[in-house]
Amino acid sequence: MPFTPPPTAPPYDADRPRRRKRRRLLLLLEVVGGFGYLGLLGPYSFGYFELLPAEKKIALCAVAALLLPARRRFPVTVLLVLAAFAGALPVVGMMTALVAYDAIRRIDDPRRRTVVLLTATVIPLLTAIVGTVCTGYESWRFGFAQGAVVGGVGILVPGLVGSSRGQQERLLVALRERAAAAEEARRLVDSASRVEERSRIAAEMHDLVGHRLSLISLRSGGLEMALASKAPELQEEAAQVRAATRDAMNELRGVLGVLGPLGRDTGTQALTDATGTRSDIAALAEESRAAGIPVSVRWQGADLDGLEPRVRRAVHRVVRESLTNVHRYAAGAAVELTVEHTADRVRVTVRNGAPPKLPEATTGLGTGRGLTGLRERVGLLGGELRAEPTGVGGFLVRATVPAHPASPSASAAGEPYAPPALLAAEGRQPGALPGVLRHLPGLATGVLGLVGVGTMLALGLNLVQSSREPEPISERSIHVGMTRHDVESAFLYDSALARAAAEGHEPPRPPGTDCLFPYNSDEPENGRIELSRYCFRGDVLTDIDKFWVPVAPGPTDTTEGP
Repeated sequence: MPFTPPPTAPPYDADRPRRRKRRRLLLLLEVVGGFGYLGLLGPYSFGYFELLPAEKKIALCAVAALLLPARRRFPVTVLLVLAAFAGALPVVGMMTALVAYDAIRRIDDPRRRTVVLLTATVIPLLTAIVGTVCTGYESWRFGFAQGAVVGGVGILVPGLVGSSRGQQERLLVALRERAAAAEEARRLVDSASRVEERSRIAAEMHDLVGHRLSLISLRSGGLEMALASKAPELQEEAAQVRAATRDAMNELRGVLGVLGPLGRDTGTQALTDATGTRSDIAALAEESRAAGIPVSVRWQGADLDGLEPRVRRAVHRVVRESLTNVHRYAAGAAVELTVEHTADRVRVTVRNGAPPKLPEATTGLGTGRGLTGLRERVGLLGGELRAEPTGVGGFLVRATVPAHPASPSASAAGEPYAPPALLAAEGRQPGALPGVLRHLPGLATGVLGLVGVGTMLALGLNLVQSSREPEPISERSIHVGMTRHDVESAFLYDSALARAAAEGHEPPRPPGTDCLFPYNSDEPENGRIELSRYCFRGDVLTDIDKFWVPVAPGPTDTTEGP
């Protein structure tokens, strides 16, 4: 029977130029995207990075952008270097998150994966603390908070997600390999079953045809002896018939006899002219009854003695294999055996109920090769075999065989056997989308993940920045355009005493403004004191005025006349 091997994947070299071009395009996009991202957001990053000169800021951003495409060749090294950059330049945290996910996903060893992830998480923490303290930008607590946000959100979280994703991918590969191995093993078992059954069929043909040829040779010899006295002129023809029969017997042994029978049948299993007839089936049922299996036989239609031997042997094998399985796996179960013979087909049905008790655990499960061999034998005749469990704990075997099948050559040249395609060996999933569409779900998930990480990173860094203690504003640094809150942060509050002293001495107020008169604790000069006035239109400072007002005499002061 012709065998159709599973389809093989296309050669690797066939698609290499396209992959190389795609890789270069992706590399260019990463470089451009890295420079654009850091060029837009890098100069506005806070922390002690803002104390560096402009040329150093540009150099650091350029180096960080160039490291992004290098992660494919040196993932761990790039991750650790970018982690140090993220401690000084928090805006690099987005790029570090991408590298952390990719690098941790690739590491197979769990211990190494844990060490790399923890080290990369601690590096921005140390970098932020040391840089903040050494530059005097802020206290070490600010550096600790900044490094914790960058390390936790930008490295630890993406790294954990990448670790989970990597384990899932490795598990999927292992399952695909196991499925491919199981499919290959099943295919080999089926092939072995077919070879075994065909060997048995060849042995049966050898026994049957050899027996017929032996009879022809024997009768040809008797005819040759009889013609020696009655018709000597025909003796030579009889001798040629006997010689041709002997040659045919030798050729048959040379072609089929080399296969050798797998086991000579004895008893009701012997291959005779009565195999598969009504009496043969009854004998098989009686043997099962003697072994403790209640078998009821129902025969519909004429006997099978007028059918071809291969049809009768197929019926015999189906009944014998089914009863053997009942003995092995359902001892004591009642069996209903039905043979229906019509003009164009023979249907054999063997149905057993649930066994009184489960089989011993030592019996194990069968290899399935018996049923596979039966399917092969019935299929060679153009029939069909169905074997399945019933809903009440039993089992059903039903075979339908043509009463007059086609010639053996026509049956063997039928549909070629094609095993199921090993999708795991081809590296694709059933129902997978073709081409670029296959990567769209993963791309969308990655973009959403980056957006989430960026949002958490921005919120955390803004929270850290807002927790800084604002530097006190001096009165001299107040200027027009500041808000009322900024002015009051310099501890300038409206004083009722100053407002009363300014009454009648202040310059004209700008229309539509609201003025604030802070208290002045300076000593008077020449009986006068300088007051300040801050006028706001809405919440914005619009005017700053300073003027002198006389100091009222105290209650102890006296005025002497001339």
